[in-house]
Amino acid sequence: MALASVNTMSNELRQQAIRLLARREHTRAELARKLAGLGTPEEIEAVLAEMEANHLQSDNRTAESYLRSNASRLGASRLRHTLKTRGVAPELIEEQLAQADLPEEIERARAAWSRKFSAAPANPKEWARQARFLQSRGFAGDVIRRLLKEPMDGQEE
Repeated sequence: MALASVNTMSNELRQQAIRLLARREHTRAELARKLAGLGTPEEIEAVLAEMEANHLQSDNRTAESYLRSNASRLGASRLRHTLKTRGVAPELIEEQLAQADLPEEIERARAAWSRKFSAAPANPKEWARQARFLQSRGFAGDVIRRLLKEPMDGQEE
């Protein structure tokens, strides 16, 4: 009878993992965190290993999916940080960023900026607001300065 309850628990864990993966790709660490209260660590580890063995879960695929959907509007540091917090290994993050066919950082920043703002910053306060927006999207300071510098240079003359 105890064996039947263990199989039932594993089956419930498996079904919950499949439901989570059906919504979106999850890293192994995310699945472990979401399944934590539903079973013992050994049961969870067994279900995670089964999901990975059956190619239902892949950290590599999760990173690819995240980059594909978010890289056009976020900077490299934000992409790295988010993938790291999701539990993707740092070397896998760097590998995926290198393999991704991303436009240059300045071009992605320009695209994000132009979707949000219709005009160049007219004064230092507006410049700071636009810079904070780009910074929150994960673009590097030098990229932000290069993008916003040109309009401000014309203003100071």
